[in-house]
Amino acid sequence: MKNLILLVTIAVACVLSGCARTEGVVRVNMDADGRAVRGYDVVSFFAENAAIQGKPQIEYVWNGAKWLFSTEENLEKFRAEPERYAPQFGGYCSYAVSHGYTADGDPATWKVVDGKLYLNYNQKAKEAWEKEQEKFIKDGEHNWQEFQSKRPEHKG
Repeated sequence: MKNLILLVTIAVACVLSGCARTEGVVRVNMDADGRAVRGYDVVSFFAENAAIQGKPQIEYVWNGAKWLFSTEENLEKFRAEPERYAPQFGGYCSYAVSHGYTADGDPATWKVVDGKLYLNYNQKAKEAWEKEQEKFIKDGEHNWQEFQSKRPEHKG
């Protein structure tokens, strides 16, 4: 009985604290409806080399966000390996994260680099990010770790 009470207490604490949140930045960038990547099918970036809108009836909740998929097959691929398909930096703009702040990532400005999905705020940010892509990925990885303990400025 004590274990059950402890389990319920932990579950309630998790819900009240928002499990998708760390001390700093929200781990997954979500829209107002709680959808990751604005409802786009993240597997499609890899499988179809395209940004394809997911269907609301094909949904999976992972890391506190709703992930939508265009096909059941893509849902199953994601369910098996979510870290493989989820965008880097929680789906925030890669250029922004590399510069020490967050901004929303736009699925229209995506790029897969070394098997990892990166999003940017807009085409201009993507072009700037691509000019020093290797450096900005490294800087972004460093900053993303820092963001887990402090909340960065969010622009856009």
